[in-house]
Amino acid sequence: MPSGAYTQLDQLLQTRFVAQSLSLFPKRRGRSLLAGNERTHFRGRGMDFEEVRLYQAGDDIRSIDWRVTARTQVTHTKVYREERERPVLILVDQRSPLFFGSRNCFKSVLAAEIATTLAWAALGRGDRIGGLVLGDQDQRDIKARRSKHSVLELVHQIHDYNRKLNSPVGNLRNDNINPLINDARRIAKPGSAVFIISDFHDLTEKDNASVYQLTRHTDVSFLRVFDPLEESLISSNHLSVSNGSQQILLPTNERKFQQAFHQQFVDKQQRLQDLSQSMGIALLNFSTADDFNSSMQSYFSDSPAGRRI
Repeated sequence: MPSGAYTQLDQLLQTRFVAQSLSLFPKRRGRSLLAGNERTHFRGRGMDFEEVRLYQAGDDIRSIDWRVTARTQVTHTKVYREERERPVLILVDQRSPLFFGSRNCFKSVLAAEIATTLAWAALGRGDRIGGLVLGDQDQRDIKARRSKHSVLELVHQIHDYNRKLNSPVGNLRNDNINPLINDARRIAKPGSAVFIISDFHDLTEKDNASVYQLTRHTDVSFLRVFDPLEESLISSNHLSVSNGSQQILLPTNERKFQQAFHQQFVDKQQRLQDLSQSMGIALLNFSTADDFNSSMQSYFSDSPAGRRI
C-alpha cells in the first residue's frame, strides 16, 4: 500500500508481487488469429515470416510467393505471425504539482507505484519494457527491452526523480505535459502500449493534436491520479494555504465557495473524459484514498470478469 510523501525503493521493488496477478491486455483487439501472447488492436498480416504453404481459398493474394509458385508451378502463399512480444512504454509524471496528498500518500508516490507495478506485470508477460520519467527540469528515457534490468532502471529513475521533489510549487521548466506526449511519439514504435500516468492538471485543448498523433499508431491509456481534497474541501472555519512565501485563508465554510471548488474539479474531469472518449483512450482513475491493490485488480485483473478496461 503506497504511503508517505516519498517513494521507498523497497516498496517499489515489492510491487512485483502485486503484478503477478495482473494482465495488460489491449482494449481493442484485431480479429485475426495470432501466435503470440497478446492480441493486437492493429489489423494486418503480422510482422514475422513463418512458412510457405500451398495457397488456400481465402488467402490474401498479396501474400502469394511468386518465386516458389513459378518454380513449382503450384500456387504457394507466405504465412506470417504476429510478434510474440510488444513494446510497453510507461510514462510517469514526477513534477512538483504531484507533490501533494491528504490521505495515504502523495499523488507522486501513487503514480510511482502504479508505474512500477505495470512494468513488473508487462515483464511477467514477456513484453519489452521502456519508459519516460518527467521531472520539473528534465526527463529521462528508458529504452524498451525485454529485461529485468530495464524495469530496474525505470524503478530507480522514478525513485530518483521523486526524491527531488520538495514542494507542490516548484520551479518548473516543464510547465506543460506536452513534452511528455511528444517524447512518447518519438520513442513509441507502432503497436506499442503506452501508459501515461499523471494528474493531467495541465493537459489542455492545445495538446489535443499531439495526443491524436500518439493514438494513431499506439494503444494509449491515461491513468489519472488525484487526491480527495482536490475534489471537495473539508468544511471548517478557515483553511490556510501557503506557497512558502505568502499565506491566504480560504472560506471553506461558505457553501458557494465549496460548490465552485467542486465544480472546477468536475469540469476538468469532464474535459479529460471527453478527450479520452473522442480518441479511444482508456481513462483509469486512481485516488490516494483508495486501496491500491484493489484498484489495480479492478482495472488489470488476470480474470476477464474482473477487468474494467
